[in-house]
Amino acid sequence: MSENQDRGASAPSRRALIGWGGAGLALGAAAAGGAVAAARTGDDVSPAGADVGAAVEFHGAHQAGIATPVQDRLHFAAFDVKTDDRAEFVQMLKDWTEAARRMTAGQPVGDGAYGGLAEAPPDDTGEALGLKPSRLTLTIGFGPAFFERFGLSGKRPEALADLPAFPGDNLDRSRTGGDLCVQACADDPQVAVHAIRNLARIGFGKVAIRWSQLGFGKTSSTTPDAQTPRNLMGFKDGTRNIAGTETGRLTKHVWAGEGDGGADAHWMTGGSYLVARRIRMNIETWDRTSLQEQEDVFGRDKKEGAPVGRAKEHDAPFLKAMKPDAHVRLAHPDANGGITILRRGYSFTDGTDGLGRLDAGLFFLAYMRDVRKGFIPLQRRLSASDALNEYIQHVGSAVFAVPPGVRDQDDWWGSTLFSKEA
Repeated sequence: MSENQDRGASAPSRRALIGWGGAGLALGAAAAGGAVAAARTGDDVSPAGADVGAAVEFHGAHQAGIATPVQDRLHFAAFDVKTDDRAEFVQMLKDWTEAARRMTAGQPVGDGAYGGLAEAPPDDTGEALGLKPSRLTLTIGFGPAFFERFGLSGKRPEALADLPAFPGDNLDRSRTGGDLCVQACADDPQVAVHAIRNLARIGFGKVAIRWSQLGFGKTSSTTPDAQTPRNLMGFKDGTRNIAGTETGRLTKHVWAGEGDGGADAHWMTGGSYLVARRIRMNIETWDRTSLQEQEDVFGRDKKEGAPVGRAKEHDAPFLKAMKPDAHVRLAHPDANGGITILRRGYSFTDGTDGLGRLDAGLFFLAYMRDVRKGFIPLQRRLSASDALNEYIQHVGSAVFAVPPGVRDQDDWWGSTLFSKEA
């Protein structure tokens, strides 16, 4: 939860309930998560400058789902590769790309969910029939261990660094790592779940889901004219997040450039690097903490989101007016040599832990040009002395190289990496 970035509820539908509870492919609704999500109103759920039901262009120099206006629902899945056949895996990537191309346009996969051979499974799982595209974006990335396969060891970018052990980490191995990932974001949770489900079905025998996470209530925005979202601690988050229209900042801080990451990493030009962290919040302890201490921990006013001693959220912070261990003071670019990352995190509520405590928190997603110069030095500083550490714990972690976008109808995910087939 870093400060590096700028930045009429009606009765919930049956589909909306899917996004408010459970983990992985379990689709049960958690009442607590639903209550939080249902409380969001106004610009918190209205994506700025975009029609909720619209389609996001799949093709482009960069993958959608990074600088794209942030949708309100997430289904994130990390996969392990099960095949050693390079050609079979490449064909799966091509099949995934075609499926993603269709789903993001609001179309069924292949010949659809019905009307085909009665003796064969349908090409599409069918639960998104009749639903709008809901601004679905699908973003793929490759983990460090992936480059041990298919003769790709020489193409692992130096910028895809393994994350060190940070003080206070309590990582669950079953929620950590992965050979590749797919981030599905949409304004309808059923559309996001449908996308991951179809890709997992297409990849059966070649890949298998290692872990996944449902998220609701974006905690950062790439559209600064929208109301700044609040995290589950009730504070505005991502105030200085990079806007999707800030091409200069995106080029400087997010997109991998020619020559970045080593001599054999040119295939990543136009891509980015993703850090995913599952951060559990000690909700019950936080809720018994005084308002003054809560504001001291963040270095912000809870009502307006204004920095200590200022009146408005976007007023320039006076860092020395904050407590030395305040989150904003430690995470601000001015205190970290200008380190800036683009955040796309989501809240989560996954039931309880068996001890009467909510399993809830922030699913942190951040894109950057180089993990070594972005997340690692920033997290080292925060994990050492951030007052917020008393109320949070990092319990899951992964890092991925996210290749450039699919250029046209003949291109496919990962084509720049698998140059022989491309």
